[in-house]
Amino acid sequence: MPQATTVPQPGQTDPSIIRNFCIIAHIDHGKSTLADRMLQLTGVVDARAARAQYLDRMDIERERGITIKSQAVRMPWQVDAGNAADTEPGTYVLNMIDTPGHVDFTYEVSRSLEACEAAILLVDAAQGIEAQTLANLYLAMGADLHIIPVLNKIDLPSANPEKFAAELAGLVGCEPEDVLRVSAKTGVGVEELLDEIVKQTPAPVGVQDAPARALIFDSVYDTYRGVVTYVRVVDGKLSHRDRIKMMSTGATHEMLEIGMISPEQVKAGELGVGEVGYLITGVKDVRQSRVGDTVTTQHGSATDALGGYKHPNPMVYAGLYPIDGDQFGDLREALEKLQLNDAALTFEPETSGALGFGFRLGFLGLLHMEITRDRLEREFNLDLISTAPNVVYEVLMEDGSQVEVTNPSEFPDGKIAEVREPVVRATILSPSDFIGTIMELCQTKRGSLQGMDYLSEDRVEMRYTLPMGEIVFDFFDQLKSRTKGYASLDYERSGEQAADLVKVDILLQGEAVDAFSAIVHKDAAYSYGVMMAGKLKELIPRQQFEVPIQAAIGARVIARENIRAIRKDVLAKCYGGDISRKRKLLEKQKAGKKRMKNIGTVEVPPEAFVAALSNDGSGSTDKGKK
Repeated sequence: MPQATTVPQPGQTDPSIIRNFCIIAHIDHGKSTLADRMLQLTGVVDARAARAQYLDRMDIERERGITIKSQAVRMPWQVDAGNAADTEPGTYVLNMIDTPGHVDFTYEVSRSLEACEAAILLVDAAQGIEAQTLANLYLAMGADLHIIPVLNKIDLPSANPEKFAAELAGLVGCEPEDVLRVSAKTGVGVEELLDEIVKQTPAPVGVQDAPARALIFDSVYDTYRGVVTYVRVVDGKLSHRDRIKMMSTGATHEMLEIGMISPEQVKAGELGVGEVGYLITGVKDVRQSRVGDTVTTQHGSATDALGGYKHPNPMVYAGLYPIDGDQFGDLREALEKLQLNDAALTFEPETSGALGFGFRLGFLGLLHMEITRDRLEREFNLDLISTAPNVVYEVLMEDGSQVEVTNPSEFPDGKIAEVREPVVRATILSPSDFIGTIMELCQTKRGSLQGMDYLSEDRVEMRYTLPMGEIVFDFFDQLKSRTKGYASLDYERSGEQAADLVKVDILLQGEAVDAFSAIVHKDAAYSYGVMMAGKLKELIPRQQFEVPIQAAIGARVIARENIRAIRKDVLAKCYGGDISRKRKLLEKQKAGKKRMKNIGTVEVPPEAFVAALSNDGSGSTDKGKK
């Protein structure tokens, strides 16, 4: 087995022996397993410390078997004479970034691509190309990276490498025999893959004597050391104890520590052209280290910033509220720290009459929302209620004014001329046996077919335009169940369209509870109202008086349930006697109930909010879009 010998030190490494690459693939196609095998073969992780999903550091990642955060690692690799033709023998430095595969974490992938010259496109030899594989391939091509096509899991009995190699070659534009075949689990072909990475990946290009410029492609928050910034040096060099400047904000800091990740953090004196590493400045303010910013030195600084990232627009919005109102400050602090680990997260404060003070958060998808709430509860010990997810609507009033609605409570009451909803361009890949059932599902979700192509005789790609509001609820779960788990979905925002949408209010004792309101299509309003009224009847405990639960569109009630009053037996103490005495007691009780109903408020326990809002048909995307 080839082993690394002398490892070139950071800052003294000739850029011609550096290879920066990332691994992109659909979820569950073996990215993290391949990364594990590379760590073992290059010797940076010994057999005793090795474990499955070594680079997945969060408990949630390991439990769900998905990658959420991109992870960078520096590895040495010895190329022997004759191993790879056209390659100089010697020790090379490989900087690898393992990226997420789920559509909700595409922003992590796009940032990683900026720090690389090549991308390994990994495809499962048993499942073939999936929707997210295509999305990541187009991202890598857009970033002008060299693509190295690889088939994984060739050891599986159901693997069909010949068929899928031909599919992959057609996409990438190479010959089927150029597609590498590996088994990350057994290690077959991984050494040859490392040799090919050295051979095919272009060396980084930069000016060593120019003013320092480094691109921030990720950052994390460490409780003890503050902000840890991951950078790719493009020009010049960064040295320990340099004073550095962030070009977007102009803020200057002293560099307390600089180093590389191999795979744990290792201190170094400097980082040179093409190298990937980390910086620590001791900054605790999370807003001073923005992803996509350019780092330069304070003295002799660069004038032109590197091309940053286009910040992603949130797809889905939801409110997060602490169950204990005293935790509002803790939630704000937790969100600021989490935003540094997750640059795609946006939030702003909001108030709800039913839930108190909280925040309105923007997410890239439902799984992103689920993971964020999970991380806030685990890592910061918070108890949270989340409102139902919804998308952003544009409401045009008859007087010509426009209102942007991110929350049902913002939906205007006046005369509405038009409501515009966001639409997505969805790509569905599936075996051709399920075309009929997929079409039926998309039609019920108000979708329109844009095109259909056969990738092979038994695999089809279908392109639909769908309202985003229909995608964020149970669409993916239904797609999986109708296709026996074989279909895969990818989508991206593609504009807006006018739609017949209404706001459904849920009234308790005649008063609207904003947490339960929703914006739905007119045809689905009745079923939503009946479902929520029935659910709340089961969840809200009985009061001393009768409580009506109503679903209404404006002033028109479309559904109703009643919660019966708790009735005390006031006649228990009457043994016989005149009926007039019993009637007097009942009339007194009736008057008391009426007076209580006039001044009483309905108690809704936090558990009812959690149950009503978490299971309202949104579906769980636990494992992700496969």
